[in-house]
Amino acid sequence: MDTLLIPQPTQLTGQYRDFFSSPGDLPMVWQQLMLSLYRQGNTRLKKHCKEAQRLLKENGAIHNVFSAPDAPRPWAFDPIPLIFDPEEWAVLEQGLVQRAELLNLVLADIYGPMTLVKEGVLPPELIFSHKGFLYPCVGTYNGLAQPLTFYSANLAKGTDGSFWVMDDHIQPPLGSGYALEIRIIMNRSFPQLFEKFQVHRLAMYYRALRNGLTLLAKHNRAEPRIVVLTPGPENPGYFEHAYLASYLGYPLVQGGDLIVRDSCVWLKSVDGLRQVDVILRRQEDNLCDPLELRGDSFIGIPGLLEAVRCGNVAVANPIGSGILENPALMAFLPTLCEHFFQRKLLLPSVATWWCGQREEREFVLKNLDKMIIKPIHPLPNLPAMIVEQAGEAGKKRWKELIRQSPHLFVGQERINFATFPAFETDRIEARHSSLGLFLTAQSGSYVAMPGGLCRAHADSGQLLQAEQAGGQIKDTWVLTREPDKQVTLWRQVQPNQQIKPLVSPLPSQAAENLFWAGRYAERAEQTARLLRSILAKLREVEEFHDNDDRMSLHHLLRALTHVTLTYPGFTGDDARQKLADPRAELSSLISASDRPGSLRSSLLSLGRSASVVRDLLPADAWRVIDNMQNHWNPRISKKQLSSGRLHESINNLILQLSAFSGLAYENMSRETAWLMLNIGRRLERALNLTALLRATLVPCFGPAMEAQMLETVLNICNSLIVYRRRYRSFMELSTILELLLMDENYPRALASQLRQLQFYIRDLPVDAAGPGGHRDVLLIDGALDNLRQTDPKQLIQITSSDGRYSLLEKMLTTQQEDLEQLSTALTEHFFTPSLALQQLGNLRRDSGL
Repeated sequence: MDTLLIPQPTQLTGQYRDFFSSPGDLPMVWQQLMLSLYRQGNTRLKKHCKEAQRLLKENGAIHNVFSAPDAPRPWAFDPIPLIFDPEEWAVLEQGLVQRAELLNLVLADIYGPMTLVKEGVLPPELIFSHKGFLYPCVGTYNGLAQPLTFYSANLAKGTDGSFWVMDDHIQPPLGSGYALEIRIIMNRSFPQLFEKFQVHRLAMYYRALRNGLTLLAKHNRAEPRIVVLTPGPENPGYFEHAYLASYLGYPLVQGGDLIVRDSCVWLKSVDGLRQVDVILRRQEDNLCDPLELRGDSFIGIPGLLEAVRCGNVAVANPIGSGILENPALMAFLPTLCEHFFQRKLLLPSVATWWCGQREEREFVLKNLDKMIIKPIHPLPNLPAMIVEQAGEAGKKRWKELIRQSPHLFVGQERINFATFPAFETDRIEARHSSLGLFLTAQSGSYVAMPGGLCRAHADSGQLLQAEQAGGQIKDTWVLTREPDKQVTLWRQVQPNQQIKPLVSPLPSQAAENLFWAGRYAERAEQTARLLRSILAKLREVEEFHDNDDRMSLHHLLRALTHVTLTYPGFTGDDARQKLADPRAELSSLISASDRPGSLRSSLLSLGRSASVVRDLLPADAWRVIDNMQNHWNPRISKKQLSSGRLHESINNLILQLSAFSGLAYENMSRETAWLMLNIGRRLERALNLTALLRATLVPCFGPAMEAQMLETVLNICNSLIVYRRRYRSFMELSTILELLLMDENYPRALASQLRQLQFYIRDLPVDAAGPGGHRDVLLIDGALDNLRQTDPKQLIQITSSDGRYSLLEKMLTTQQEDLEQLSTALTEHFFTPSLALQQLGNLRRDSGL
């Protein structure tokens, strides 16, 4: 039996006492949990943790803020959940609901009658100096009984057993999707831990969320069109945006997918324009409308605020609600609670002093060593700071900043945070925690998610910036006395009810990314196949030193440049040197990530396009892409290029690309998304084939050289076996052209690509066609008709004076030009976003000091 570094329940004392509510022995639920972990043993627990970590990574549960945007890493997983008994949770939930109701009233007043400022309850500087207060939003909340749709609180537990709110999060409250993902992974990886506990399910919260969004719609309440608005895949929380959109069943859109016409918001889709009723917003307030807010925003929707004013679209949370994230408000919440409810605040904030008031400012300045100083909104190079850690120079600087602009800073008390058990490598350690809890509006009040996102840190100072500081992420359990009933997001079907399938329109940017995902997948596969043949020929040259082999290699290298468009490559002024020793150029084309056309660059582009539409792809197809992204980075020296190791790596990559194609083809519904993905594949395969044949078969060769080139081309096109079975006598150029160009039933032939493109393009929605809108249909029809009228034997009858098959070259050139025009036509009809409108003069206020 393996060595157990997990303590027995009776040994878990002292260092965790401050976390648990009861001052005596370890609570029973924790004894049961620790006993379960102890019985599993170290080896099994580490194995399950590794599996959970793999699932997090595989599912893309990353947070780019942890590190550089080009090197995101997944959350670290901790299997020991944070547990609340029913009584403790009931008290905490009551405080959260009261706090949400209070902030809702404050928000409605700030953008409405402003009685709090007029009556002196809130200082005007506290509101109007905060960049979250947006003047254009004043009056847009009229008629909203409950403007605050979502609320999130970041809490920590003190050593006295009390919970304290460290931050209020309004826009957008990040973490609810991660909480759901962690719960699902916990269920899969540690099902035995749930056996002895009755844990509340999370689906009830999401049902309330969906119902609340439906009620926000002013029109079409039976089937409102609700979209999730994301800043895009570069945003740190993009995984959660896509995850929630998929789970809730809403389209995931970016600002470029939406347009305002006639004071209504419309979704630009492949099917045409569709009116949007509700926007679940996951981007910051001031980026939402470049006409009235930040004029330099390229991710907003010009005219959105006007549509909101007219009542034609609802936004959750409403634009301007970021004012509630002002930490200075915490100092006034007890007074505000008495003002509105004539009751005390049930869930206290960390003790906060706003420096805009003279007495509070002097108190902060005298006690800087005991304080955490925060700006009321983000300021350049001024994060929240424990002043004691800043040294004397830092302390002096903070004093100067506070005296210079006192209204921009708050001081907060430093709390002695409780520690609790967390699994670290092979033992249980004491860790500090922050807890994100989430509420959504329901029937005039709020309902809390019976769980949350818990982050564990070795250093309590990291709790100041929990989202940026890394640490571990763990599940949060809320226990119930009775078995929790099964709850899903599926609506109950009534007897004899007929349900019609509802197919959501495909947003234009999603369609574009599917189109390019198909193209990059095919481009990567074609490049890999061509490189594989070149590496095989390079080994033959190095082994046999045959002149025909060397000449064949040179032709293939030049073909590689033409097919990948990596000019000058093997065709430029220094081509002679590169052909003599092609290893440096080949190494670049294999592994350079910053060179368009290289194999790695195509794979990275495939990953970027697929990540945007991962909610539309089969789960297994995404896993294949993720695996390729993580494992294709060959570190092979130039001397090892012709080794079998690299050849084997390319073979595995081709298998993975084929797996992705097969999974997408066999598992996606034949809807617009599937059409766009396959149009991209077929178009790219046709373009690659014409480029390859132009580079390899248009030049005339001697008999021996021609035989080598013909066999190599068939190998690259994965057609050698088919050709041998069909033409058993000998290899001939005309029969190869007949197979690779004319056979509409052969999936590697040009004619087959064109015929499938014709089918797919004709199946695209016709509503999206604008003036002259069927140019794409005319182009593909013309290209296929021209190819069908071509006789492959005629193509090789006449050669030019420089020893080339001129008719073959002309035909391939014409086909390539038609395909490029087709690509342009598809882009213009379905993908190109409208030119974003912006302010001529930017009304942004300076957020600096």
